[in-house]
Amino acid sequence: MSPRKVKPKKVPVLPGSQAPDRPERAPRRGHAKKTVVILSRKRALYSTRRLVAAIRARGHRPLVLDTLRCCLLLAQDAPRMTYRGVEVRGVDVVVPRIGASITAYGLAVVNHFEMMGVPVLNPPTSIARSRDKLRALQYLSRSGLDIPRTVMAHDRSNVRRLVEEVNGLPVIIKLIKGTQGVGVMIAHTLPEVQTILDTFWDLGQEIVLQEFVAESEGRDVRALVVGDRVVGAMRRKAKSGEFRSNIHRGGEGQAIELTAPYTEAAVRAARVVGLEVAGVDMLEGHAGPRLMEINSSPGFEGLERATGMDIAGAIIDHALKYAEAKRAG
Repeated sequence: MSPRKVKPKKVPVLPGSQAPDRPERAPRRGHAKKTVVILSRKRALYSTRRLVAAIRARGHRPLVLDTLRCCLLLAQDAPRMTYRGVEVRGVDVVVPRIGASITAYGLAVVNHFEMMGVPVLNPPTSIARSRDKLRALQYLSRSGLDIPRTVMAHDRSNVRRLVEEVNGLPVIIKLIKGTQGVGVMIAHTLPEVQTILDTFWDLGQEIVLQEFVAESEGRDVRALVVGDRVVGAMRRKAKSGEFRSNIHRGGEGQAIELTAPYTEAAVRAARVVGLEVAGVDMLEGHAGPRLMEINSSPGFEGLERATGMDIAGAIIDHALKYAEAKRAG
């Protein structure tokens, strides 16, 4: 007689989300199945797909919620949330992937999950801190980490002095809230600097001037920090004719083993800003790492391909441990 077939248990799925497209593995013995929410505008994004796969591979339940479809409900001592009309309950941990274009509403959603008592990997205050380039650099500088000389001002009367403060031409000009290399320019003459500053100021944009670190030669280092360790790193090199090394701008990534000063600087930067998961960008200066930027929702497609490492798995493993520690505390 053949063994009796057991019908698999159905996994509840919110309207608008997709049911698992392959069987979930059972959680390890002693570990109950968890529901892990990924806040993301698009399920098809590489990082979102990889995180979903990592959750399933560990026998847990992934749930992708479009941040802008989350409805926040407030009443005295009873914050609630609905998604497409269905109440959101039973969430064990949230991994936010908040795009720069929806930062304000995204932070409200992340904060609401915290108010509901759900652990969130990267708190809203830290995400906000990282999104403001100047504010993040203020924290890094105050902690003693080396950063390129940076100045923010609204004084149009003496641009020459501003340029001198960042060690002269050429100078890097950045939008405070740019991302993926968008809003980052290089100016080689004072008239160029004046024109760019006047244009952005007239548009109501906040900008910073930053020292051009010549020895970096169009390269930087991206380290991905999870918890208290670097789980992968690569050196990014700008394509020909481009000074920005971002992968989204055509830069190439090569896996590297970080030396202790770079590892320590990356982890310390994440701690200073208050991020559990962070992409830390550093320039290779003559005297060692120079912290350039920190990202609270780092893409990791280029890093996984360059290193062959399971970055998504490391993030999910840490999210589950982080949630357990939060609930135990």
